[in-house]
Amino acid sequence: MEENALKKFNTAKLISFAIGFFGLQFAWQMRIILSGPVTESLGASPFLFGLIWLAGPFTGMVVQPVIGALSDKTTSPFGRRRPYLLGGALLSALALIAFPNSGQIVNWLSAHLHITFPALAGLFFAAIMVWILDACVNIAQGPYRAWIPDIVPQEQHAVANSYISLAIGLGSVVAAATAPVLSRFFHYQMSIEAQFAMAAIAFVLGMTWTCVVIKEKQYVPQESEENTKFDFMKSLKDFFALSPEVGKICWMQFFTWIGTMCMLINFTNYCIHTVSGIPNLSNVTDTVKASFEAATLSATNFASLSMAVFNLVCFLIAIPLAVLSVKYGNKKIHILSMVSMAIAYLGLAFTVNKTAVIAFMALSGIGWASICALPFAMLSQYIKPGTEGSVMGIFNIFIAGPQVLVCTLVAWIIDQCVFTTPNGINNHWEYTFLIGAFCLIVASIIASRVKEIRA
Repeated sequence: MEENALKKFNTAKLISFAIGFFGLQFAWQMRIILSGPVTESLGASPFLFGLIWLAGPFTGMVVQPVIGALSDKTTSPFGRRRPYLLGGALLSALALIAFPNSGQIVNWLSAHLHITFPALAGLFFAAIMVWILDACVNIAQGPYRAWIPDIVPQEQHAVANSYISLAIGLGSVVAAATAPVLSRFFHYQMSIEAQFAMAAIAFVLGMTWTCVVIKEKQYVPQESEENTKFDFMKSLKDFFALSPEVGKICWMQFFTWIGTMCMLINFTNYCIHTVSGIPNLSNVTDTVKASFEAATLSATNFASLSMAVFNLVCFLIAIPLAVLSVKYGNKKIHILSMVSMAIAYLGLAFTVNKTAVIAFMALSGIGWASICALPFAMLSQYIKPGTEGSVMGIFNIFIAGPQVLVCTLVAWIIDQCVFTTPNGINNHWEYTFLIGAFCLIVASIIASRVKEIRA
């Protein structure tokens, strides 16, 4: 598609374009907030929890580059990117429903198949569901990002990415706030299973809306490329040949996402164990677990409320950040946003006051809005037409790869840093914010060295 053939998106079309990502983020937010309590109840220690989270980065590093490249060459009657968006949503919905019911599913299989499963079979089944969920989210997410240079004029790339950032914020707010609001104002505690089912419905409906409303031109392969196969090493070489600045943007993303995932992966457990003082329940009796059930649910609601505030700020600041980035440049606004997030992390590391936690999470939301939009806008300046999917897929390696360090090294550090309380053994979950703040500062320094193209 030639650049001059792209029509400018109006506000209504930008909103319709972003609705699918609203559903995707709704589902992902449930995964972020509630996977910790689900897996800990099945026996996962902090380190095992980190290993289960490896599903995200591994599937991201493998799935997104391959699916992105395939979507570049897809010639289906449904379009170039849409089959991956809708297919990923449908498969994710199944995993979302099964994941919180893993223990019950294993028990049902045991009763009907007359097989005695190992004690951790429920945890193993839950891990499989997480891997399926993360793989399918990546199937949808890569082509979604690649869709922007396909159908949106270049001068609107930052705005389109900011609408995605807005959708991420709003989807996360609704997902995170539903259970606390129902509990606080309507005295109804929504079960974890019901919250995951709600996420599955939101993902499918949101993605269906976008796929129906947003049209895309059919991809017509040239004769010279009809038999071309995906060559990852060639794609990687071509990716870094785009510009010397691409490498700097990738390293910026690498450290940014170590810092980001330190919070996203560990925040709920931080609220449960550090802020609320509930001990590690992964290796205690059912009686002890039951005695902390109400406190754990209350702490989980607080984590959800804090994440709702975090994402509300992301939602409110997304469009103003886009306006500021047009005026002052993507780089300057992104650096200021990341520094504000690092300051918030340092505050979270040294407080257990719930009001302060919410305030620092609100400040972090500014950085999150920028992270969800401006690095992609910075990279899109260097993308060649016809390579959008493969470029965004490879770029995702520098989002997914850092998560491996968080899921292994950071998880191991937290697992090893234990202390004794009157209620039992606990872990220093607050250490995750010290590591995260350091990495965000490093990312800001690297970003300052990027030579930005100004229109």
